[in-house]
Amino acid sequence: MPMSPEVSAPLASEKFKDPTVTADGTPRACVELGVLQTLWINTGTLCNLECTGCYIESSPKNDRLAYIRAHEVAQYFDEIERGGLPTREIGFTGGEPFMNPEIYDMLGDALARGFDVLVLTNAMRPMMRAKERLLALREQFGEKLTLRVSIDHPTQARHEEIRGEGSWQPMIEGLRWLAANRFRVHLAGRTLFGDGEDALRRAYGELASEIGLALDPRNPAELVLFPEMDERLDVPEISTACWDILKVNPADMMCASSRMVVKRKGANHPVVVACTLLPYDPRFELGRTLDDASGSVALNHPHCARFCVLGGGSCSA
Repeated sequence: MPMSPEVSAPLASEKFKDPTVTADGTPRACVELGVLQTLWINTGTLCNLECTGCYIESSPKNDRLAYIRAHEVAQYFDEIERGGLPTREIGFTGGEPFMNPEIYDMLGDALARGFDVLVLTNAMRPMMRAKERLLALREQFGEKLTLRVSIDHPTQARHEEIRGEGSWQPMIEGLRWLAANRFRVHLAGRTLFGDGEDALRRAYGELASEIGLALDPRNPAELVLFPEMDERLDVPEISTACWDILKVNPADMMCASSRMVVKRKGANHPVVVACTLLPYDPRFELGRTLDDASGSVALNHPHCARFCVLGGGSCSA
């Protein structure tokens, strides 16, 4: 079971300052990149929704991360191929990826190169307005394409507490269309309402059955339950000793097997950051190329502790 600390106090100001040591002077934990299994592409932070607690602050107005272009993404695919990297999965996240005008070109490129492709979406109007192109990809590449749809709670009332009034039914309609057309669909939920994990998985399973989705809610890849993140709240820093104390393997952390490409507003080129959770913090910008980004990552942010080490969270499939 993932561990989640009980926290309510504000984060102590002296924490997460030095990349080499924690506030009490002990060596800070770092994670080495083993093999790059998953490359994430942030398609841009614009979204058709503005959800409470969105870690990346996506909204119809937030364009801090610009729409990345298909030719820019192709350069990273080329680098993977040139270097013989064992990357098997390309993940597309946002914002809402289907708002990027070149999303279908990027998806087609990744799939044609043989990658497994995962798209994180809210399954609403941006996805539905080019259904024919999405269907064509499914017909050509089948289960190489997975869509992970965010449902913050398996009840309409609580989902709409986060996503806004009127957000439930369009999402359900999108899911019914995906199910009817035999897409491979996974779900992503949140644990913020305090439901027990077993009860939550049962409820999501019942909802999936009603919709017609072929989903095993007990499979953590098919139903991802994300631990909550709030960088303002106190959380223990992770020292090198914590791996043994917590019985956690550093190789299981996201930054041991993944990186994310982002393009900042006004930038001339994309850059690679340590993971999906930290697109804005300059301390986690690792360079322009995957080779530049192949070094270790210091766990010098509250998200590293709360989401990854203590929460057992991962965005990859």
